[in-house]
Amino acid sequence: MELASLHDWLAFLHVLAAMVWIGGLVALNVLGTYAVRRDEPDGIARFVGGLRVVGPIVLGPSSVVVLGVGIWLVLDSAAADFAETWIWLGLALLAAAVLVGLLFLSRAGRAAELAVEAGDHAGAKRQLTRWSWGIRLIVLLLVIATWDMVFKPGA
Repeated sequence: MELASLHDWLAFLHVLAAMVWIGGLVALNVLGTYAVRRDEPDGIARFVGGLRVVGPIVLGPSSVVVLGVGIWLVLDSAAADFAETWIWLGLALLAAAVLVGLLFLSRAGRAAELAVEAGDHAGAKRQLTRWSWGIRLIVLLLVIATWDMVFKPGA
């Protein structure tokens, strides 16, 4: 029985972190959309309160692992190079997803949190709806990045 190489373990960790990141985003979007559609102030408040937990504990670390291990995979490979189209495209898509998260989702989530604290249910619902659209954009970017990693255009 042959032991797995470092490259195999890195690829496993890269894929596992991507699964956590994308799966977490999809689950949050479904739950957020459900909270908005139910239109119950307590439900929206509970969901918004949970965002401060899930983002830093699940989404942030998984995105960092995807990026860091992906870079390590390229550095560890004799066959891959940062000049390859599929690699720089994947990095650009991941960077775009992280930027949308940092610049848009964090603001919409914080605005929803402030609206909940102020008792502004309509404002919280509006911000949570905006937040959901940001999540959908990130999921789209990550699905395109996954396509890029699998099919390797330009390789």
